[in-house]
Amino acid sequence: QVQLVESGGGLVQAGGSLRLSCAASGRTFSSYHVGWLRQAPGKEREFVAAITASGSGIYYADSAKGRFTISRDNAKNTVYLQMNSLKPEDTAVYYCAAGQRPANLIEGGYYTTRAYEYWGQGTQVTVSS
Repeated sequence: QVQLVESGGGLVQAGGSLRLSCAASGRTFSSYHVGWLRQAPGKEREFVAAITASGSGIYYADSAKGRFTISRDNAKNTVYLQMNSLKPEDTAVYYCAAGQRPANLIEGGYYTTRAYEYWGQGTQVTVSS
């Protein structure tokens, strides 16, 4: 089992940057793939980015490509999401999530909430125009 705690959210102007962190407990964190998903008011939770357990595989939503970067430091049990060129439409609660089930066995793979068994409490990101 793993527990996840997000940090780094806040209020930023459009065009600004934030770096979110996801700190995990548990000795086997390096065996989990990790995703960042977000949920805006009145909308469904949506995929943002994911990274495989080894870090060799990285996936982004189209909305995040070229602006966001996901990375992980397994020695620190931490996954990061660097967000640049932020837009008002990026405003949402951002969740870190982890899973171990092989993504190729899950319809939609890393891009869906079904790929993740453990979730953090979320961190609010607000981008003002």
